[in-house]
This record gives sequence, C-alpha cells and structure tokens, in this order.
Amino acid sequence: MVFSSFEFLFRFLPFFLLIYYVTPQKWKNAVLFAGSILFYTAGEAEYVVLLLASVVINYVFGRLMYRDTYEGRGKKQLILLIVALCYDFGVLFLFKYSGFMDKLPLGISFYTFQIAAYIIDVYRGRVPVEKSFIRLGTYVTMFPQLIAGPIINYSEVRMALCSRTVTFEQFESGLKILILGLGAKVIVADRIGLLWNNIQAIGFESISTPLAWMGAFAYSIELYFDFSGYSLMALGLGRMLGFEFPKNFKHPYISRSVSEFWRRWHITLGRWFREYVYIPLGGNRKGKARTIFNLFVVWSLTAVWHGAEGHFLIWGASLLLLLALEKAFLLQFLKKSKILSHVYLVLVVPLTWMAFAIADVGQLGVYYARMFPFFGVGETVRQMDFLQYLKDYGPLFLMGIVFSTPYPTALYKVFEKKWLGSLAVIVVLGLSLYYMAVSTNNPFLYFNF
Repeated sequence: MVFSSFEFLFRFLPFFLLIYYVTPQKWKNAVLFAGSILFYTAGEAEYVVLLLASVVINYVFGRLMYRDTYEGRGKKQLILLIVALCYDFGVLFLFKYSGFMDKLPLGISFYTFQIAAYIIDVYRGRVPVEKSFIRLGTYVTMFPQLIAGPIINYSEVRMALCSRTVTFEQFESGLKILILGLGAKVIVADRIGLLWNNIQAIGFESISTPLAWMGAFAYSIELYFDFSGYSLMALGLGRMLGFEFPKNFKHPYISRSVSEFWRRWHITLGRWFREYVYIPLGGNRKGKARTIFNLFVVWSLTAVWHGAEGHFLIWGASLLLLLALEKAFLLQFLKKSKILSHVYLVLVVPLTWMAFAIADVGQLGVYYARMFPFFGVGETVRQMDFLQYLKDYGPLFLMGIVFSTPYPTALYKVFEKKWLGSLAVIVVLGLSLYYMAVSTNNPFLYFNF
C-alpha cells in the first residue's frame, strides 16, 4: 500500500484519521502504533514480526541500560549497546547482504538506522530512555515515514509523543503538503520515468549519444521527484498527526558542487552518517589525509547501505573520488565561476546516478560508452532518435528543471493562504488523481532500500 494509491488515499487514510481524531489524547499513541502496524501488515505481513522484534529488543536493552535515570556510560551500558547494535545491524546484514534471503523487508534500512540512533543516543545520554513501550513503538513504526524516511531522531519527536494537538491550520497545511508531494511523484516522477523505461527497453547498445544523455537526465529528475515527493508526503502526514518531521531535501540540483549536493540530498541520511560515523572518526579536525579517510569510510558505508552489488560500489567510489578532488583543490576552482560550477554539477551528478540505476556492470559500461561514443561500443540505429523523445518529454524536462529550483516554492508561499494557492493545490490534486487512474501503480524507488 503506497501513498500514491487510491487504496491509501481514500480507504486507509480517511478511516485512520477519523479514529485518530476522535481518540482521547492519552490513547493517540496506541491508535497510531496499531494503525502503523496495520499499514505495514497490508504491505508485508510476513515481516511485521521482524519490525516488532526491533522495537521490543531495543526497548528492553534501553531499559536495561538505564532503568530510571541516566547513570553514566559504564562497562555494563557499553556491552548492552554493542549487543543491541549487533542485533540491529546483524538482521539488516542478514536480509540485505547475506544472499540467504530472497526478499528485502520493506523499510528495514530506514527503521534500523532510526532505532540504532535511538539506542546510541540513550547510551550517550542525549535523550532519556523511553519507559513507555507504546511511545517507543510509535516512534519506530509511524507509517508516514516508516518505509522510506526521513530518518527521524528520537529527540525531534519526544515531546510530541508525550503530548500533541492538531489544529485545523496544521491539518490544512499538512494536507496541502501531502497533495504537493503526491503531485511531485505522480505528475513529474512517474511520467518522466517512462522515458528511462523506454531507453532500457530499446537496449543501450543502439541508442544515440543525445538520447543516452536524455536518459541520464530523465532518471535524475525521476529519482529526485520520486524521493522528495515521498518525503513531502511524509512531512504532510506527520503534520496532520501533530508531528513536525525534518525536511529531507533542499533543492539539491541548484548546488555548485557535489559536496553541496549531498548536503541538500537525503539530508537525514547524511546527518545520520555525520553524527554517528564521520564525527566520531574525527570529522575534518585531523588534517586533509584523515578527512579523506573518514569520507572513504562514510561513503563506503553509504554505498553498502544502498546495496552490496557492484554498481552501488562503483557509485559510492565515484562520489568519493569527486568529493576527495573537491576537498583537495576543485572547490577553490569552482567558487570562481557560478555558471561553471552549476554546469559541472548538472553534468557530473547524472553520470553518478547511472551507476546507481543500472545494476548490470557490463551494461553500465555500455551506457557510459554511448554517452561518450569515442569508446566505440555499440552502434546507433537512428541518429536522430532523440528528437521524438524530446518532443514527447520536453515539457516534463522543463517542469523538472523549474520545480528543482526554489522559485516555485517561494511563489507558492506568497499565495498559499489566498484563493490562488488553494486553486493551485486543487489543480495538482486533480491532475494527480487523473494520472493515478490512467497509469499503473508505481511504487516509490526508495522502497527498494
């Protein structure tokens, strides 16, 4: 059951919200916990026990660390932390990397990182241990962000878990954000993604160089609006339930370097690696050589987090190389020209996304060879094949470019509380429902992780 489906929007969500809003404050967490488990069960009933086990084990180990108050970090607490993390990441490794399991449980990477952050923060004394099993279970399993984030720190929702109210203004604002996120997914991502699907169906060996570049740009736009659309929907749903989730994207394609891009893309995952890996390793405080080593560790783990397949390792290695070059000297050069730095970013990032998208390493090599035809791999069947696709998808490319900038958001905020803002949201909703009705159900791309 995905957010961009009639089943979720017109069956599950209205029914759940009706029950949630009439429930007294002291029982809201229990209703949200139960509703989230029902939501997960509708998608993957066979793995709901695994999700609940994660909650139970980390609740028990957290309470064993500190039964009443924070008592400092002694040997006992360290041992309990290590055992809890071994379970958390052991289960993730078993399903994701061992090769023994045929299917990856929905959202396991996201809720594993979230509960691991909680148990580490409890050990550090950053947050008090949660004494209520229901509250901890609600934090881990909240359906708005359970499947694909954002990865929320416990400290960001702790007070709301204890007491929260939802005003009409919050509900209205959350509903609008939900609709705008739905539009990003259905109107832009799913439709421009058809171009990438067509190129895969044609076969990489026979496409022209312009079409190969169009495919790379199309996938880059699809991935951004797919994932940021989900994150917007999660943020909107959270606000409708009385929570304020952190933003996961900040217009990454307006960046002027790969370093800046990854500060703006999937912000909560980057924050997780920064707080729990990069800074504990020393961050950038111990010289350039150590900084590059720390980046190597972080990006190796980031690549492996997405998957252990060879193309993810190539993707991670390419990003590490670019980041190291920028740290070494390239950033100083890019800062001198705003135009050149933007051109660099919009050419380089789609190249890295191809390593992310194409699982077969051999086919990845073919695709790069079509993008740079002087390698002499393959032969273009129709030299002007890109013209028809440019005619069909040109408006979507333009839409993707415009809405990748902050200007539409700024313009919307001017009219948000006026009739023109409401009209824009209604139009987005109408178009989204139309495209949902006439197309097949497309799950979010990051459900695979």
